Amino acid sequence: MTEFGVLDDHTGWRKDFERRLRASYAAAGFGVPAAERMLEGVRESIGDWTVAEITDTGTRVGHVAVVVSDDNGLVAGRIGDLHVDAPHAGRGHEQAARDWAEEWCAERGAGRIGIRLTEPAGGLFDDYGVRGQLRARRVGSPPEPVDGVTARPMTQAEYPEWLAAEKASYAGDIIRAGALNREEAVLKSDRDFALLLPEGLATPDNTFLVLEAAGGPIGTGWLRHGHLPGVTYGYSLHVQERHRGKGYGRAAMSAGELATLAAGDSTLMFTVWGGNEVAMNLYTSAGYRVVEEMRSLALPRSAA
Repeated sequence: MTEFGVLDDHTGWRKDFERRLRASYAAAGFGVPAAERMLEGVRESIGDWTVAEITDTGTRVGHVAVVVSDDNGLVAGRIGDLHVDAPHAGRGHEQAARDWAEEWCAERGAGRIGIRLTEPAGGLFDDYGVRGQLRARRVGSPPEPVDGVTARPMTQAEYPEWLAAEKASYAGDIIRAGALNREEAVLKSDRDFALLLPEGLATPDNTFLVLEAAGGPIGTGWLRHGHLPGVTYGYSLHVQERHRGKGYGRAAMSAGELATLAAGDSTLMFTVWGGNEVAMNLYTSAGYRVVEEMRSLALPRSAA
């Protein structure tokens, strides 16, 4: 029988949790300094988590960690960790822990629950909607250029139109993923771009590209170098809709990988929002590993 006991001392669980996260980040191509920076972000919130030991007839089989907080005016729950040790996996403890976490959060007024997956979970969270993924790949050597496609720096004249389109696209991604409503998404987009690009096109450590083929522009790219030690973050690699389906998506990624290496970084990382299956498939085919996947479910769970 699966049982749960809330822990006063999180030391043992925390040591194992951080070990598993480090292994996941290393597998995605992050060096030790980058992995530690990723862990710093987790540590900032980990102290608020409630951690329960999962037991079966008195034997510890794993842990589950939960928290409830305000998320844009909505009380939201989160499963910070759900792990069953390998010798005890596949015996129903995972589903029991998920159900316990959902009930724990619902009892505290949560209208939805989310989880950030960093390791395979089978079908346990298949009915949770995918809100986004963090993808990464180590760039070991310069990629082969795509015939007929070139990349050049964006000009100051091109920047305002690009910025307006990027802000609208970002807000649309948030809305499509179900994270915020339209008004909230537009406000978040305005706020985030003001923070990310305070000096516009001249903001340091950023590369802005225009992709060209057949003598004209076909897309754009925006990358931030040193986002983490040795890691470039690809904010966007965009191919115009009328030019899609011609292999230019891979050309855009190649341009991003070349810019990553030119800046002295060795890993390229992207976020892809839920609902954008085309981008997810492209990243998968190009060897970009899912570092983290964010999923959520409305509470209370549907009886169906």
